[in-house]
Amino acid sequence: MSQGSFVFSPTALRSLQLDEDMLERHRYRKQLATHQLNGYLLKKEARERVTRTLVTATAPAVCHDLVIQNALYTGDKEAVQRVFPKGARTNLIIEPQGGDMRWVARGGGLWSLTYEQELTTPLHITAGRGFTECLRHLLLRGASVDLSPGGSTALHEACQSCQPECVKLLLSYGANANALSEDGLLPLHMCTSPESIECAKYLLQFGAAINGRSLDEDDTPLHVAARNGLLGHTELYLRYGAALDKKNDEGKTPLNSACSHPQELQDLERYLRVCRLLLEAGADLHAVDQDKQSPLHMACKNVNPEVVDLLLARGACVNEMDYGGQAPMHNILKVVCYKLSHKPERVVRSLLNHGSIRVWPGALPKVLKYCCGSPRTIEALINAYTRIKVTDDWVEAVPPEVFKEHQEFYESLFSLSESPRSLQHLARWKLRNFLDGRLIEVVPKLNLPTFLNNYLLLESRDYVH
Repeated sequence: MSQGSFVFSPTALRSLQLDEDMLERHRYRKQLATHQLNGYLLKKEARERVTRTLVTATAPAVCHDLVIQNALYTGDKEAVQRVFPKGARTNLIIEPQGGDMRWVARGGGLWSLTYEQELTTPLHITAGRGFTECLRHLLLRGASVDLSPGGSTALHEACQSCQPECVKLLLSYGANANALSEDGLLPLHMCTSPESIECAKYLLQFGAAINGRSLDEDDTPLHVAARNGLLGHTELYLRYGAALDKKNDEGKTPLNSACSHPQELQDLERYLRVCRLLLEAGADLHAVDQDKQSPLHMACKNVNPEVVDLLLARGACVNEMDYGGQAPMHNILKVVCYKLSHKPERVVRSLLNHGSIRVWPGALPKVLKYCCGSPRTIEALINAYTRIKVTDDWVEAVPPEVFKEHQEFYESLFSLSESPRSLQHLARWKLRNFLDGRLIEVVPKLNLPTFLNNYLLLESRDYVH
């Protein structure tokens, strides 16, 4: 036997045979597995190919046909029926001409000024313009009810344009009442005007989420209704169980939103009614936003005297400070000159009558400079002191044209540099100081003559004495 060789015993031969059999079975299983995997991959590829084909076949096509566009934009029912006969494709994407100009990057690093196009569909066009019969025809022809090439659905468009019949029709054909737009808004968030109340009703009837949140601002529909001073919407949402205590990303409740939104003179009454309704429903008048601004802070900033009186009557804290150390009185004094038509002196008087902190006497010349256009505001502030030191700085703070317009008042004010306040005023100040925070509660119970009652509560006389 050669060196390095060895004799196989029967046991060793049997072991080798078993190993060979095991390897053979392993190769067989591997072959089988490979065959099955290849078959699965082939079938998967075939299925995906079919899916891609179907998607390609049903994907919306871009429409440049001006005849079709003209029929849609004019709401010509007969023309729409002709261009969309039975079997015609209704899921079209349309690029309206015009729009805002914007810079667009081109190849080679070049930029060009072009129109910003917003993609739309036949459904969007007809729904947004209230062409109900045209919309119905498109839906009957199979138009995709939730198609949103421009970032919002036709339902969003109909709600924004206040088209209740189109909203109802879209919902009855299966439109998603809780569809989110590209901007993260629900259809209910698009109901921002009094005329959209019927749209909101249909949405809620078809299951719209009453407390649904917008993605960016985290607003509920009640936030939107309160912010826009929509009394009908607010009543509707409260009946459907809208939450009063939900805060948005700025920490504002619906009541905060109503008080903080800029208000024109003609809108003050609407916002008052919305705030009263929210408070009667249980809204927290002490809720503050992320800057610790209360509803009273916000109502003072927007100079809504009736809302200020409402909040104070219900117990709002007149001297609560925000993160910047500002009380409601600071907020009103910063906007007096911009809101003269809103009668800011009424807000100042209400705050003082409820125990507001007064302006530091050394800062009165600065306040006079910015608030001189409202002499009644200055009068209320001055009457909160027993005595003040009128200097040349006071005279210089009032521009000549303002002095001329309100000459009688400012002459009486500047004369205080030479004479003390009257005994009548000192008696008023003493009584007000004694009653302090109980002034509003006590004075009406004294049964005083109207003149004295108003005098104690700092009603304007257009001069100081």
